Amino acid sequence: MSLGFRRSALVGAGLATALTGGLILVSCGSGSGDDAVLRVSDSYVPLPALPGGMGAGYLTVRNDGGSGDRLVAVTSPNAGSVTMHTSGTTTMTSVESLPVPAHGELELARGGNHLMIMGWQKQPAVGDVLELDLTFARSGTITVTVPVKPLTYRPGS
Repeated sequence: MSLGFRRSALVGAGLATALTGGLILVSCGSGSGDDAVLRVSDSYVPLPALPGGMGAGYLTVRNDGGSGDRLVAVTSPNAGSVTMHTSGTTTMTSVESLPVPAHGELELARGGNHLMIMGWQKQPAVGDVLELDLTFARSGTITVTVPVKPLTYRPGS
């Protein structure tokens, strides 16, 4: 087995591990230390309650960089539309963008900021994965694969 093949296999295995674990790292800018350095983790979509119904999407974007960024769009080849929302005690409002502060995080979670997924290409089932393309104002677009979990799923439970 050649050294080049082994290196390629190791790189591929590392990438597969990162994607499977739902962790993506993106850096933007000149490397000055003031760039946004984004990691996406803890992503999931609960199975929609009604067949063909709207679904919600949750994830965390951590920014380890010295510059803030904004999530400005989310799309998916698996759905007709994905919109960003914020929730209050009795209201849900669509928003154009969500901030990812420097040295902070954007958490999309039940009862707060979240994604609404509509127009499924096929009815999702528990265990399926949904591809989401997250577009940031400064860091560009990154793609994450998000597992479909049972409707009652709660992280850490």
